[in-house]
Amino acid sequence: MRLIYIVFFLFGFSTSILSQSEETYLKKVSDTILNTSRTLKVTDPFNAEKTTEKLFPGKLFHYPDKNTFINWICKTCKSETYLDVNEINGDQSFPYSEGVATRILEKIDYSDSKGNQFKLLFFNHSIGDEDGSQVSRFTGGLLGLAKFAKNGNSWEMKSFQPAITAFGSFSQSPKPKLVQIGEDQYAFTIRHSNGGPGAPYYGYLYLIAGFDGKYQTLMTVDYYSLSNSPNSDWSSSYTIVTDNGKKFFRDFIITTSGTYRKAKNTEDDYEVDVPEEIAAMAKTKKEFDFVIEKRFSFKGKKYTLVDKPSVKFSKIKQ
Repeated sequence: MRLIYIVFFLFGFSTSILSQSEETYLKKVSDTILNTSRTLKVTDPFNAEKTTEKLFPGKLFHYPDKNTFINWICKTCKSETYLDVNEINGDQSFPYSEGVATRILEKIDYSDSKGNQFKLLFFNHSIGDEDGSQVSRFTGGLLGLAKFAKNGNSWEMKSFQPAITAFGSFSQSPKPKLVQIGEDQYAFTIRHSNGGPGAPYYGYLYLIAGFDGKYQTLMTVDYYSLSNSPNSDWSSSYTIVTDNGKKFFRDFIITTSGTYRKAKNTEDDYEVDVPEEIAAMAKTKKEFDFVIEKRFSFKGKKYTLVDKPSVKFSKIKQ
């Protein structure tokens, strides 16, 4: 009987310790934290870290290596599923049941033609823990944002979207880049790239813009880049078409330049997946350089490929 009491005591004690340990780094918050209709006004000058703490009032950790993050957990929040573009470990259910670590990913300032000033504050969410570890090669960092507009001596939050999509690896999203796609119409791009240890890294370009009342992916460009391959490699760039009279959602020209060399079929050098525009050439030639030009136009609810891509080959070897 005494042994049973000891077992129950140890079980209860260990459970209590674990619970207390969790509470030391995960602050419980209410489900209002994810309310996209929240209002927030902060005084000028804009402080990104303090503003993030107001949006996600969790437990702040600040380590000497500049690893700063906020840990929080919401027991009453209804989780929603968000795409992880890696498509290997599955989509992400947010907020995470284990708790959330929120970091500032980037702050972008811009002005429109009337002189109105704006700030885009981007967040990266990963599973919360005391050490701030971000693990799993094929798990992306879940991207969220808040948009602020200058009003006198303060900044007012105009839109708040805690989570959009997960990009990148090891729970770390790449930083977004601002792009103007129309008259006073701004969006941002994400360049996602991932691959296995020692394997080629395939890159993708994502365009995220406000549409139908929320920020969402409106264009995806695959085979945008290739790196970490012994022989073949390519990279891309984009330009916005401004001479076709479109006021909003202007066309994109994607230019991809690179070199293809047939693999030697060794352990460290094997065939890579290639864009379909050069697939036929890759079957018959050992080596060549190429330039691919594609045009994307906004149709209905997203950008789609229009016209036939142009391809130029050079330095062809049999």
